[in-house]
Order: sequence, then C-alpha cells, then structure tokens
Amino acid sequence: MKSALLLIDIQNDYFEGGKCQLYHSEEAAVHGREILEVFRREKLPVFHVQHISANKDATFFLPGTKGTEFYESVAPLVQEKVFIKHSPSAFLHTGLAEALLEQGIEHLVIAGMMSHMCVDTTVRAAQEYEFLVTLISDACTTKDLISMDGGVIPAQTVHDAFMAALNNTFAKVLDTKDFITQFESAELM
Repeated sequence: MKSALLLIDIQNDYFEGGKCQLYHSEEAAVHGREILEVFRREKLPVFHVQHISANKDATFFLPGTKGTEFYESVAPLVQEKVFIKHSPSAFLHTGLAEALLEQGIEHLVIAGMMSHMCVDTTVRAAQEYEFLVTLISDACTTKDLISMDGGVIPAQTVHDAFMAALNNTFAKVLDTKDFITQFESAELM
C-alpha cells in the first residue's frame, strides 16, 4: 500500500503572534515535524496544504501576509507539492485528489490544523476518494469554541470529541509515538 503524508494548514497565523493562535500549536507542530522526518527519511511522498482566505471579511490567512506562510519547522522542501485551498476541504478545487491518485497513493497520514474544521473536513472527504487514513491526534490542534448558548467549549474537549468521532469510521487515530512504533514494525505502510 503506497502512503503519503498530508500536512494541513500548519501556518504562522495559528502560532504565537499570529491572528488566530490555537491551543498548544507549538506542541502539535513538534509532533508534525516528527512524522515529517519519518516520511522524508524513508523518501515517501509529502504533500502540504496552505489555506489562503478568499473571504473579504476574513481576519486571518489574508493573502500576501506572513500569517499565510508555513510554520518554519514543517515548511515544505522544494520537491514537496503544495496545494492552496480556500475552503475547509483540502480536496475542494485544489487538484489534490488527482495528484494523489496519479501517484497511486492509497493511504494518507494526516496531521494539521484545525481539528474541528479543516482536518475533520479533509479526513471525511478522503473517504469519498477511497483513501485509507491514519490521523495523528497529537499533531493536530484546535481552539476553544463558543456553544449555541454562549458557553465556552475548551479546545482540548473540542479536539478530543473530533478525534473520537473520526476514529474507526473515517480514520485510524494514533498519536505520534504509536504511529512511529507501528511504522517501524511495518504494521503501517
């Protein structure tokens, strides 16, 4: 089974000093980097997704800003493909699915931001293309959400709920350590 890594929206606006800082974004990026190093070492395909807002009322990921740039520790190498998106799905009008299918990719390992939005949407959309998905839970993160009654739903609760919802039906959800252990023992790939 041919596998590829898909890193979603690990961009500056989600980190300290950015316009939409997420919960523990630095820790998620560290884990994303660990997975990225595995794929690069094994010379497996890596794809990056970059969100650039097309919404005139957007407050972050504004075109031409430093906030849209990839976070340095997981920035793409020249030979790694980058797909620009303008919606939560990494597949919608990006050419990503076609590129993956053209390379014979059957299995996606996914990490990125935000768990409740772009990660969730992309993981679910991957099923429509019949990709098997492994989602790296600690290489993803999100933010506090406001409930319908105005209460705050903590980011960790949001993240945990989305990982639980995706697990087994849409993806195999693993943390970085378990992924690397299974990868090294050839249980994955």
